[in-house]
Amino acid sequence: MSSIMKLRIAVIVVAAVVVLSVVFAFFWPGWAVRKAATPSQLHTEVTSATPTIKASPLPKDASSLLSAMPDSVANFARTSAKATTEWKASEPVEEYSVVYSNGTESEDATLIVGQWATSATAQQQYDSLNGASTGDQLATGNIKVDGKTTGSYVVKQAGDGKAVAIWKNDTAVFKISGPTDSVETLYEHFPL
Repeated sequence: MSSIMKLRIAVIVVAAVVVLSVVFAFFWPGWAVRKAATPSQLHTEVTSATPTIKASPLPKDASSLLSAMPDSVANFARTSAKATTEWKASEPVEEYSVVYSNGTESEDATLIVGQWATSATAQQQYDSLNGASTGDQLATGNIKVDGKTTGSYVVKQAGDGKAVAIWKNDTAVFKISGPTDSVETLYEHFPL
């Protein structure tokens, strides 16, 4: 066999390998084609869920901050709301503890919300809470309102099936703690 014939056979073999690679990569079985992720069925169900229990009313003299706390978030309803002093050392203007429940007490989550006079002092509180929380980080990111970053959030595993979500939005700081599934549902769907 001549060297030209060997060269032609080698070129044909290489071309066949390239064509087969393209076919296998993009058409069958398609391992090189990036498929769109299918949305999680759980989030669809939770988003459309409505609470099975009734929200407790807010006090008649509720401040603007407390009044902004939603009656319900996904399938959770507010079952209590009261003033608290958990963050007193950082001198918030106001601070409240709000419990959200889906009717199963073991799945209740507690929201602590506070407001500070400036965004800078709220940021100090957020940084302090974030620094004090331990555990594996589940999520983190920025909060945007009308395309402008107004704060950030972090969600961490707290052990024993519990989690904590902390976020800052301008002058307000929020912290939800409770069972991991409850915390994830509440922070993902919380309107503030």
